[in-house]
Parts: sequence; C-alpha cells; structure tokens
Amino acid sequence: MVSKSWHRAFFSVRTRLLVWYFLLTTGTVFISIHATYSIFCDRIKVQAEDSALQQANQFDVLIAKHRQKAQQGQGPQNITVLFDRLLSSYVPTRSEYVITLVGDQIYGSKPDLPPNLLKQHPNLASAWAGIPKEQRQHVENGSQRLYYVAKPVVWQATQETGSIVVLNDSTPEYQIARSAIGLVMQVTFGLLLLFFLFAWFTAGRVLYPLRLLTKTAHSITESDMTQRIPVQGKDEIAELATTVNEMLDRLQAAFDSQKEFLKDASHELRTPITIIQGHLEMLKYHPHKEDTIALVMDELERMSRLVNDLLLLAKAERSDFLRLKPEELDWLTEAIYLKARGLADRDWRLESKGLSPITVDGQRLTQAVMNLVQNAIRHTQPGDTIALGSSVKGDYAYFWVRDTGEGIILEDQKRIFERFVRATGDSHSEGYGLGLSIVAAIAQSHGGRVELVSQVGQGSTFTIVLPLMQDTLTPNRAILNPHVSPP
Repeated sequence: MVSKSWHRAFFSVRTRLLVWYFLLTTGTVFISIHATYSIFCDRIKVQAEDSALQQANQFDVLIAKHRQKAQQGQGPQNITVLFDRLLSSYVPTRSEYVITLVGDQIYGSKPDLPPNLLKQHPNLASAWAGIPKEQRQHVENGSQRLYYVAKPVVWQATQETGSIVVLNDSTPEYQIARSAIGLVMQVTFGLLLLFFLFAWFTAGRVLYPLRLLTKTAHSITESDMTQRIPVQGKDEIAELATTVNEMLDRLQAAFDSQKEFLKDASHELRTPITIIQGHLEMLKYHPHKEDTIALVMDELERMSRLVNDLLLLAKAERSDFLRLKPEELDWLTEAIYLKARGLADRDWRLESKGLSPITVDGQRLTQAVMNLVQNAIRHTQPGDTIALGSSVKGDYAYFWVRDTGEGIILEDQKRIFERFVRATGDSHSEGYGLGLSIVAAIAQSHGGRVELVSQVGQGSTFTIVLPLMQDTLTPNRAILNPHVSPP
C-alpha cells in the first residue's frame, strides 16, 4: 500500500505538472543566463579589440611624426630613443600594456608586466620578435584572456628593427562576469526552488476539488448519493465541480424517481395479485366458479393495462419511440374529435382546427389527446361540456381538451403529471394514475410540453404544445405551466 501511494504521488498530475514546469523554467532561465554570459563575453572581447587597435593606430601616428622629425635632424636618432619617447607619452589604461622589442629581446613596457604573464605564455615574446607585418590575436590559457596587436617598427636611419605590442588583458573582466553569473545562478536556483515549493502548495489547493471529486465519487453508492463537492471561486475547476454536483443532483433525482416508481408499481400490482390469489385458493369451495373466473380475468386485464402503460413510459425514452410523418393539423384534429365524442354522454364541441402541416406521430398524439379526453370524462357529469380544438401560433401547434367539470386544486396541478399520482378525491376512480404521465411523455418525445389551466368548480384545460417541424428532436422534461392558456 505504501509503495502504491508513493507511485500514485510521484505520477500524479500535480507532480508531473510541476516537474515539467520546473524543468521548463529552469531550462529557460539557464539558457537565458548562458546567452547573457556569452553576449557579455563577446562585448568584453570587442572592447578589448577596439581599445588595443585604437592605441596601436595612435602609435603609428606618433612613429610617423618622429620619423619625419628625424629626417629633419630633430627626432630620435635610433630605435631605442624612439621607444623611450613612445613609452613616456603613453598614458596606461586599466588592463592594457605597451611592450617594445628591439630585435628579439623585450626592451621595455609600460606599465610593468606582471611577472607571471610571460611565464604562462613563453611563446609570446618569440611570436612578437621580427614580425614582418601587423598581427592581431586572442590568447587564452586557462582562465586568462589576452588580446594583442603587434606592429613591426623599422628605423631607417640606423636600419634597426623592432616591434611594438599593445596587449589588453581582459582576465579581470571575465572573472567579474563569471563571478556575477555564478551569483545570479545561485540566487536563481534558490528562487526557483522557493517558487517550486510555493507552486507545489498552490497546485495542491487548486487541484483539491479534483481530489475531493475522486473521494466523493468513491463515497457515492446506490443507497447514499448525498455527497456534494464544495464549490469555491469561479474558475474552470469550480465550473467542473458545479457541473458534477448538478450531475449528481440529476442522478439522485433519477434514482429517487426509480425507487418511487418501483415502490408504486409494486404497490399497485400487489392488490390485484392478492385478489387473484385469494379467489383462486377459494375456487374449489365456490359454487359459482364462473363469477370467480370473470373476476380473476378482470383483475388480470387491469394488470395487463398497467404493464402496458409502464412499457409505454419506458419506451418513451427510446429514440425509436416515435414514427414521424407529415400530417394535416385540421384533419388530425377532426379525426380525434370524431373518436372522442362517442365515448360518453357529454356536450361535445370542436372549437377550432389549425390550418398547417405538422410532423408528428399521429397515433401517439391521438393516444395522448384521448388520454386527456378520458380524464375529462372521469371528472365531468352527463351534460357537461368537453371541447377539443387546435391552433397554430408561430412555430408551434396547440391541442387542447377543455371541460367544465370539477377542476383541480392548485397543489394537485403541480404533481398530477407524475407517475401513480391521482388528484385529490380521485383515489377510488379506475386507473393507476399513469394517464397524464403518458401524455407528458408523448409531448416530451415530440420536443414539446403540456400546459394546464384549472379552477376548482369551473373545469380544466389541458394543452399539448408541439413544434410544427421535428428536424432535430431534443427531448426536454415535460413542462407544466398553469398560467398559460391555449390561443
């Protein structure tokens, strides 16, 4: 278990994200430092070249002036005097030396050369002696960086030859640069480590909802779906937590609905099963067996209707539940009215017929409207009015069934579309409380809704609202709106 925990922690999103972030940042920083160091060194090299070359050119000008004076009998008469005058006129700058050679021997320098300079570079003196033309060269030995410009000098009056060298020692600048870069790297590494630790704890807080999501998912069972994820902030993870909580709410509602459905279905089936079992057990003692058989058959027929209704509600959630085809709204309305008016002794009326083609499953829609008609018949008396009609408004078709019966109280209007729910005072009527649920399911499958307007003692109006076209069906929960009446 410990090994598994370490493996999970090492390969977690938090660890991988921060490791990649640390490597990327470290690589970027150190590449930038290396590039900065290289640029700085190049600038030192360029400055050394410019300084040495500028000084060497100045000596060329001075030598030319002394040579001109010597021709007039006023200048130095030999090369050593020339070099003395050049060295005396030279104002030394930092890390720069002027060296003069007569023949292959060093004559003088200004300022004095460090004692270890020529020891570290024993071949320099021989390289400068007797050069036929100007030389420019960088010399590197370990940590030492040198650059020199060597020019040959020929004093024609005495035919003496020598050399003058301007040597720039950039070693101190390079050492300062290395020291600065080393200090920067140490500080940068320390800051990166500090930022990494800070990012580690920050990432832990940011990713905490994801760990809580995993923990919540593990804790959810069929018997306990109450766990929810605390939502903090308004970022993407907070949005994910909110979405998961909404999903859990829907799942819990679905499970609760399933439990209630199973409980209600078992309750509704238990009564006819008990009746059938009791009469079958007493059948051998009953003298009138035909009555018993008729009663059993009636209960079996009721059970069959219940099972068929339940199957219909289950099929309503499938994509092949509807068989859509174009219908003429006025013909469909009149056909439903003709079927309905022969069911009971009521004052039947056809109030309106919409004039528009509509794409629906005619059989399912007829079934839904006839369920509303049966509901209206149960809550009216002979002579009461039951009116049917349809109309078109915008992109929607409206089918309504209106009655002048007893009406439905407001509390019942909000729940009678649920399965196995009957209106108050209707518990002893025939049926299982599935008729309006079927109506809502059929409307929902068409992408529509059911609306209800009712007042106690004045009757009710049920309206099925469907889109005229069914190009893209997006099933939505059937909507009950008691404040909207049909057009």
